[in-house]
Formats: sequence, structure tokens, C-alpha cells
Amino acid sequence: MSEYHKPRRPSFRDPAALEALGERSDPIAELHAAHETAAVLLHTGRAAGDPAVTERLIALVDDIGLPTLADLWASRPARSLPGALFRLYVLREWMRTSPADAAREYAYGVPYTEPNHVVAGVEPTGPTEVARVADEILRGVFTGDFAVALERAAAFCRVVVAGRAFAGEGTLSVMDAARLRDMADDLTASARLWRAGKLN
Repeated sequence: MSEYHKPRRPSFRDPAALEALGERSDPIAELHAAHETAAVLLHTGRAAGDPAVTERLIALVDDIGLPTLADLWASRPARSLPGALFRLYVLREWMRTSPADAAREYAYGVPYTEPNHVVAGVEPTGPTEVARVADEILRGVFTGDFAVALERAAAFCRVVVAGRAFAGEGTLSVMDAARLRDMADDLTASARLWRAGKLN
């Protein structure tokens, strides 16, 4: 029979002792940093009117790496400005680093979701075109209608989801398709929020 142990009271540590244990994170500061950097990046890109600035923002992940962007934005809700921008950069990274895979899955899905294919605008459905559309979507974020860019990305995702449903095999493929479907839904919802002036 085990002996009953009375719970111990938590010990008090002064701030200096806590600081010595390591760097403290401030969730409120991180939240503000995520939303402020997303807003600044979007405003800078949309106000610049300089193609060179636009191209640098499109290639942001090429310069700083996706993990750096993930540290800043990935924890924010999918239907927020940093969450939506992060998903656009993740999608671009996949489309540009695996264009043959993306093009194959996209091509499989086209017959099953023609309206989304028209919105996504990948024509013809080859690796070169997929990589081009990846940049076009982000270019639209900074030089066009942000909501349309979000909807175009969502449409691309939906075509790929249909392609995975057609050609995919196994549990992993189903799970990947479900995540991509969720991303499409979040991007579409973010477009609605942007049009309503509520995407923050």
C-alpha cells in the first residue's frame, strides 16, 4: 500500500533566479510581433510600387528560410493575416521545390474540379507553369487584389486535393489531402475576412 504524500507548496523564485534559468518568452510580445510584421510586410509590398521590392518579398523565404518565418507566424490562427501569409509562403515553397510532384497531382485533379482549375490558372499543367503560378500568387498579394490571390491559392490546393483523391494511396496520402483541403478552406475564409476588413 502506497503512503499518502502531501502535495508540496510551490517554491517562490525571484525574477533574477528565473532569468538565470534561461530566456523567457513573452506570449503577448510574440503575438504582437507576428501581427505587426505581417501587416508591415503587406503594407510595404503594396505601397512600394517597385518591381524589385515586390520580387524580394516574393522570394522572402529564399532569403531567410521557411523555419524563420515559421518561428514568427506559424503559431497564429490560419484565419489571421500572419496565418494566411504563412500558408501562402508554405504553398509557394512546395510548388517551387517540388514542381514535378505538384504538377502531377494538379493534373490528376483538373478533370474533377474544372472551376478551381480556371481560378488557379495553371495552364498547361507542367512543372514550369506550377513554379510560375507560385510566384504569380504572391505577386498578386503585393500588386493586386489580396483576396483574389488568397482565392487563387485556395483553388490550386483544391485541384491538388482532387488529384490526390484520384491517384493517392494509403493513410498518409489521405491525411496530406485533408491538410491541404483545410488550407484551402482557411485561405478562402481569409479572403472573405480581408474583403470585410477583418483580416488582422
